[in-house]
Amino acid sequence: MTGYPDSRLDRALDWCQRMLETSVTAAPAASDASSRRYFRITRVGSDPYRPVQENGHVTSYILMDAPGQGDSTAAFVRIGWMMRQAGLNTPRIIAADYRNGFLLLTDLGQLTYLDALTEQGQSPEPLFSAAITALIDWQLSSRPARLPEFSARLLRAELDLFTNWYLEHHCALNLSVSAKSEIDGLFDCIVEQLISQPQVYVHRDFMPRNLMISQPLPGVLDYQDAVTGPASYDPVCLYRDAFLSWPIDFVREGLYAYWRQARQAGVPLDGSFDKFWIDCQWTSLQRHFKVIGIFARLFYRDGKTSYLRDVPRFFGYLRSAAESLECREKVDFVLQLANKSGEQT
Repeated sequence: MTGYPDSRLDRALDWCQRMLETSVTAAPAASDASSRRYFRITRVGSDPYRPVQENGHVTSYILMDAPGQGDSTAAFVRIGWMMRQAGLNTPRIIAADYRNGFLLLTDLGQLTYLDALTEQGQSPEPLFSAAITALIDWQLSSRPARLPEFSARLLRAELDLFTNWYLEHHCALNLSVSAKSEIDGLFDCIVEQLISQPQVYVHRDFMPRNLMISQPLPGVLDYQDAVTGPASYDPVCLYRDAFLSWPIDFVREGLYAYWRQARQAGVPLDGSFDKFWIDCQWTSLQRHFKVIGIFARLFYRDGKTSYLRDVPRFFGYLRSAAESLECREKVDFVLQLANKSGEQT
């Protein structure tokens, strides 16, 4: 039926056929750092690479296969609904089987922002402008106690991934008591800065890989881990991307455009862009220390080898962010630890 020797996928397709009342086939639709898988579902005999809609008729759907992730799947459904209520373009749920971890979704298209920018050479300005508008709509919809808090404990746990998985595991460093104390002091300072920022809804991975060329622009994916947290977090995700680097002038202009538009719309940001810029640098430290740790964990624990090649990008982000902050010497100390191990940072 599918061409894939995959009993779980076969079960998922049987379920899709019952939901859609027609014979279907599947083609891989996207990769994911988690155990989730995505497939584009089309009727048997259809071309999986046709447009999502043709002559007003739906030609494809997306199957999310999320084994053992019942809570995450339920969050995906609930937060997607919250985003649509705020005016964002997220997949609609055609059918759900929470027990088995299957979701059948509307298809937002086949072209991510990342592919449009890197493979097709599309201009970033209109794409980022649309993303900023959607992000502000999301932030303006923030309400107390609707999403988990991006708490000090969670922020620190993410930072500790860098120490545990990158420095100690990947770099094989046996950290001294004094070195651990230096790292702890830096990380405590980062957490303190982030929890003091204005708090709004945070997608948590609002970056070109999770934004789609879709109508309306952008389609938004991978939001199941959304929280209430620092207002600078998602703008930093957008302009300090995990897989695509931009010149600092473009980053600063983009963050200024966001800050100005968000302030005018009523997002509770500080009245000085200089202060917001500093907030973004603290957020960049937290996010990129975390991502380096996650990418090391993906390599060693999950056998996903492609992510570590992007680590030098994040060390560049860390150096850039630290230039504007009083913690620069502490950041330099941590980066030197990785350099002493022989790692190319």
